[in-house]
Amino acid sequence: MSTRTINGGISFWYAQDGIPAPREPLTGDATADVVIVGGGYTGLWTAYYLKKAVPFLNITVLEARFCGYGASGRNGGWLYNGIAGRDRYAKLHGHEAAVRLQRAMNDTVEEVVRAAAEERIDADVHLGGVLEVAYTPAQLGRLKDFHAAELAFGEKDRLLLGARETAERVRVAGAVGSAWTPHGARVHPAKLVKGLATAVEALGVTVHESTPVTEIRPKHAVTPYGTVRAPYILRCTEGFTASLKGQRRAWLPMNSSMIATEPLPADLWETIGWEGRETLGDMAHAYMYAQRTADDRIALGGRGVPYRFGSRTDNDGRTQPETVEALREILIRFFPQLAGVAVTHAWSGVLGVPRDWCATVTLDRSTGLGWAGGYVGSGVATANLAARTLRDLVQQDSGQSGPTDLTTLPWVNHKVRRWEPEPFRWLGVQGMYAAYRAADRRELSTHAAVTDRIAVVADRVSGRH
Repeated sequence: MSTRTINGGISFWYAQDGIPAPREPLTGDATADVVIVGGGYTGLWTAYYLKKAVPFLNITVLEARFCGYGASGRNGGWLYNGIAGRDRYAKLHGHEAAVRLQRAMNDTVEEVVRAAAEERIDADVHLGGVLEVAYTPAQLGRLKDFHAAELAFGEKDRLLLGARETAERVRVAGAVGSAWTPHGARVHPAKLVKGLATAVEALGVTVHESTPVTEIRPKHAVTPYGTVRAPYILRCTEGFTASLKGQRRAWLPMNSSMIATEPLPADLWETIGWEGRETLGDMAHAYMYAQRTADDRIALGGRGVPYRFGSRTDNDGRTQPETVEALREILIRFFPQLAGVAVTHAWSGVLGVPRDWCATVTLDRSTGLGWAGGYVGSGVATANLAARTLRDLVQQDSGQSGPTDLTTLPWVNHKVRRWEPEPFRWLGVQGMYAAYRAADRRELSTHAAVTDRIAVVADRVSGRH
């Protein structure tokens, strides 16, 4: 590679689109009707829908750095209908309840596209669906099981594709099959979150940046610059939740890393295909995710160093060189013809993982404290559904409306046990991903038709399935 890789700098998305001009921090004690802690997708969408529903509400958003600094400005740009915990919710609440949750997620993809268009947010949105490929016999078995499960949850408009049909969409080396759903779109994460922040301010929401909240308690959001008091305090901090007082073991900040190539010339794209610009994933245990960007790069991500001891998070997205190289190897594994292509950017960020791997949205009516998150990497769309649900829960609690379709979904008010203390937390996560990588290597080398036993055990121990 002749081009130097820009490592960190928050993300490629901000390197391309620019960091927003700073908003003023909090200047002292204040009051509001609703305080939202966190200026990412969840917090901003919540402010957006609440303010649209009840224009007279005094809503304040408190953000530690700047809006979109966390996962909302660093993710892979997968706006899709996956939600963490659906299978568990089916076991707890019945199949039909989980089907309703899945339908709500299907609709959420369209809702984000609709709202972005209404607010004139140009986020490079392309509704190409999601294509997930298999390139080993074991992956193909999981793909078929996955496809059958999605059909059972009501997604009748998806397709199971063979090797030839897969290659007609995108020519992944050695792909033996794939599954495609129309319920997905590629987005530019930073453009979406920046546009959303602008839209929220235009509605009259107060947004304070450079204002870290150190403690949340009923009716109080405490910062170094003052305390904001409100009947409702909504925590929308996802992977940064562990930094709050008393929340160290609530959601684990799982690290995910990405790279972006230089723009690829037309002759290379002719060898790859990918004219549909689907978001692209695979069925490996340590899975990857990728998109073809609006300027014809490939942005590709996966788990690098999955977790930092003590639930610590990074500052600027800087990524270890071995992780950059591992992601580059995945890129070349998929597209060998890109061996000479430069990786121009690398970055990382954290996402929130609950102990049972279930996304949740909650409002404690006795305290006015609410929260949403634990998206386990599916947050671009899920954050929007969570925000509309928080809106409905606040309106219901304040007597402005009754229960809605969203407030009765099975993920509402779901309780999750806390993560183990250190060093067990660190040992468990490191061991889990070491097991998944080992299982992927064995499946690739042995061509076994069934999932490797190491991964089966890791799933059971971790609580993923």
